[in-house]
Amino acid sequence: MKNKPIIILNGEPNSIFLEILFKSLKKKNHKSPIILVSSYELIKFYMKKLKFNKKINLIDFNNFNKKKLVLNSINLINVKFKLNKNWNKISKRSNKFIYQSFDLGLKLLNKVETYKFINGPISKKNFLNKKFPGITEYIASKVGTKKYAMLIYNKNLSVCPLTTHIPLKKVAKKITKKNIHDKVSLITTFYKKYRSFKPKIAILGLNPHCESTDIYNEDEKIIKPSIKYLVRLGYHVSGPYPADTIFLKQNRKKYDVILGMYHDQVLTPMKTLFEYDAINITLGLPFIRISPDHGPNEKMVGKNLSNPASLIQAINFLDKNWSKPKKV
Repeated sequence: MKNKPIIILNGEPNSIFLEILFKSLKKKNHKSPIILVSSYELIKFYMKKLKFNKKINLIDFNNFNKKKLVLNSINLINVKFKLNKNWNKISKRSNKFIYQSFDLGLKLLNKVETYKFINGPISKKNFLNKKFPGITEYIASKVGTKKYAMLIYNKNLSVCPLTTHIPLKKVAKKITKKNIHDKVSLITTFYKKYRSFKPKIAILGLNPHCESTDIYNEDEKIIKPSIKYLVRLGYHVSGPYPADTIFLKQNRKKYDVILGMYHDQVLTPMKTLFEYDAINITLGLPFIRISPDHGPNEKMVGKNLSNPASLIQAINFLDKNWSKPKKV
């Protein structure tokens, strides 16, 4: 089989994920076989409720054989999950299922000899229990990665927050020259590998208009010197720019990536501009991990109204990039 398989984790079982997966699989046939780590009982339940039909090819994890993968079928690694009633609410009851799915999914990467990994949305509050800020940090910890970044990717414009799921009051302490350098390096490496060019990166300031009346100004003391240093190293960076104008059309079209200082500074305008037409890629891992750029959306479960665009983008991205990533 020429194309490397795509490993997909169900994520939160009480979510819209299986609905958007079924819709994604209806859209087109893929070159890469899909291995789904989920519950057979859960899938059959959702298929019946959502009137979706697809062949399920049960795969034995312990005796895995790539030759048994079937293209354009759901190759399933079964993880037990018992449904109590028609639609369950998100709770910590899902945690065992999600932990087992991640353990199997990450082990599969080596068994299958692939680098393509997607996980469905997960309730951070219930699953992480304050041990990690987000799923990005959880996965990085599982595989021993110290330098990583969250890239919200669209082929026309991507954004990366310097800090992720932390309170605003803690953001300023996380803004360091090293942190800025690490994120720019990860972004540039990714674009050179998968887009074959050095990206133009706009770096935002922290304070309104990149100004502050405080004695200590992060924009002047940390961000500006960091940009000058990165330019000397040959990176295509500029800034700092104020966040209130960088996303205007005449400004954003000059850049491939906008690096912000905190989560909502860049994710709010990104989602306003592109809605579901973006994917969440974790940079710095020894494989490509992608998740749809939205949460479990518990209130929409079972209504068959959810938009699959982000998951379609995730599968299509990995389906195109089936060859081994070139070294940079």
